[in-house]
Amino acid sequence: MTRGDTHSRLVGWLKLALPLAALVILSTLFLIADRIDPEAAIPYANVDVEDLARDPRMTTPSYAGLTSDGSALTLTAETARPAGEDNSAQAKGVQARLDMPGGGHADIAAATAALDTVAGRLTMAGGVTITTSTGYTVTTDEMIARLDRTGAESSTAVAAEGPPGRITADSFTLSQSPDAGNPYLLVFSGRVKLLYQPGG
Repeated sequence: MTRGDTHSRLVGWLKLALPLAALVILSTLFLIADRIDPEAAIPYANVDVEDLARDPRMTTPSYAGLTSDGSALTLTAETARPAGEDNSAQAKGVQARLDMPGGGHADIAAATAALDTVAGRLTMAGGVTITTSTGYTVTTDEMIARLDRTGAESSTAVAAEGPPGRITADSFTLSQSPDAGNPYLLVFSGRVKLLYQPGG
């Protein structure tokens, strides 16, 4: 038998043996692999697609802006729905931070908020808590804040605690002050009560 015949026979056997070996390996992989249950839900995909289609919303959205007096406003939420016919976007689990030009800041938390960029207004509701860098904590049911300038107001009952003591009132207004030494003016209105703590 010549060398050429041996080579041809070897090639012929390899053409048959190699595809068969590949089939055996693939069969083994499929036999020992874990069975996939198409009915099993993905553990982290607890999303109702039909509900999302009916009610579109965003998760962990953020908004940032700068007021005319130089304060930086940052707003984040757990979920938000886009603006509708009333030009107001709705959000839940809202956290806001206001960094003022003088170095002070205020952190605001609310259950819900409505952001109206056309009117330049942010309405926070469902229990609003304001914590300032000067040591004050203010709580109220609802508050309207301005987006174009530093300012806020509440027509619901308000309670404030700080170094001097505790203040309760029917409403409050935060606005810019003409006094350069104290650029912001906080006014409590209605039935105002002050519980003064000496040395507080």
